[in-house]
Amino acid sequence: MSVQSRKIELYDTTLRDGTQGEHINLSVQDKLLIAERLDEFGMDYIEGGWPSSNPKDEEFFIKARKLEFKQAKLCSFGSTARFAKSVETDPNLLGLLQSETPVITIFGKTWQAHSEKSLGISDEENAELIYRSVSFLKSEGREIFFDAEHFFDGYKNNPPFALKMLLSAVQGGASRIILCDTNGGSLPHEVTEMVRHVLQVTGIPVGIHSHNDGDLAVANTIAALQAGATHVQGTINGIGERCGNANLISIIPNIMLKLEGTSTSVNNLGKLTQLSKFVYEILNMPSNTRAPFVGKSAFAHKGGIHVSAVMKESSLYEHIDPALVGNRQRVLVSELAGQSNIRYKAQELGIAIPEKSDVIKNIVNHVKELEHKGYQFDGAEASFELILQKELGSFQPFFEVVETKVHIESGKGAKNVDQAVLKVMVGGEIEHIAADGDGPVNALDKALRKALIHFYPEIKAIRLIDYKVRVLEEKRGTSAKVRVLIESSNGRNTWGTVGVSTNIIEASLLALQDSMNYHLFTVKAALPEA
Repeated sequence: MSVQSRKIELYDTTLRDGTQGEHINLSVQDKLLIAERLDEFGMDYIEGGWPSSNPKDEEFFIKARKLEFKQAKLCSFGSTARFAKSVETDPNLLGLLQSETPVITIFGKTWQAHSEKSLGISDEENAELIYRSVSFLKSEGREIFFDAEHFFDGYKNNPPFALKMLLSAVQGGASRIILCDTNGGSLPHEVTEMVRHVLQVTGIPVGIHSHNDGDLAVANTIAALQAGATHVQGTINGIGERCGNANLISIIPNIMLKLEGTSTSVNNLGKLTQLSKFVYEILNMPSNTRAPFVGKSAFAHKGGIHVSAVMKESSLYEHIDPALVGNRQRVLVSELAGQSNIRYKAQELGIAIPEKSDVIKNIVNHVKELEHKGYQFDGAEASFELILQKELGSFQPFFEVVETKVHIESGKGAKNVDQAVLKVMVGGEIEHIAADGDGPVNALDKALRKALIHFYPEIKAIRLIDYKVRVLEEKRGTSAKVRVLIESSNGRNTWGTVGVSTNIIEASLLALQDSMNYHLFTVKAALPEA
């Protein structure tokens, strides 16, 4: 098959190799949910686990029999037999057969040092072990893939030995040979050279399985494909042992959008970002905001010159249309912002700004001044919108905090007390309120709500869902400024606000005030005009 018309097979090993990563743990139900989503997305093969290694994987394969895959084939994974003369009774091979998967992937030693030192067998014995293991499983009516463990290191050490092991698997009936960069230390040009040689020698489809110890797993995978490989193994979001595996979330769009003449079975590339987030959610891990293609920052623009160009032609600073992978373009407001950033954000928020006015210029200067003081609006777009609306004359604060006192009492034998006392002015009327809380910020939040609820019942819906504190000017120690970012929700929408001060209580109060003002502003703006 020519390089110009190749179908690339996608083999996902998130459920097996991915779970070998630190802090990665999946229940049987988690694995079933991910398997269904991978099939829906368009994977060709899903490696479910190693059935002979643990009860969880054995249970997964039993329950997976009830899944009705639309496209993917389920694979079980294991090693060659322990002894060549007893393959028919080898517990590992029998466990693979009992998993009842149509495809079985087994790995064998292709680095002579491992064969000699780890298994303690001769070259001929290792070759026979591979041949007889593959042949036995093949004779049971399964399709067999052979993972050539440590192939690239083995080839560098002793090319004839490594190739001989591959040929043993081919002779045994393997339908795919997958070259594994198990230690993750190879370079793209090495991968290219070795893949080409293997293709000339074996005569069957060749795959690539890269680890990321040199931060080159994706690059090595692409190099293998350019050299003629047609089978790719990797994990969603690159999870896996040590530094992880080749990241299918990056590999798939590179294949589909950039490797001319290649294709995959992916049904809708626009669901790529959703798939990445789904797996992170199942793993109970935060998404990587800087991840290529799917990260929140992947198409985020901050510099004013960049934004000006992107508004005219997005391809000037974006390597693909973000919508192709289910992502979106974002423009950030910061001290690097120019007038284009402000105009873009206003347009994104649905706010009309007159062409001939000083509003944009004034806001740019104001934002730069605030960021110099320590403010940051990347995660506090609600605070930025209030600045914009105030400059346009569309917003005035709904209340003013006239006075604040926070009382904290703690010590051995004493009951911890955190109390906030506020004087809040609303339309010329002052409310003097006190509230206890679980910590000073919670006390402030409760006191502010208590003071405003009589005037604005709408604030009942607000819930604070995240609170972050960043110490600025660390060298100043306890006298340093702090930046408080809070995220709030009304059950339908979420928004972020920011406050900065040398006093953490004041910074928190500023962010809380913006949060409540923003909610009230959006609620009032949504009401029909009288």
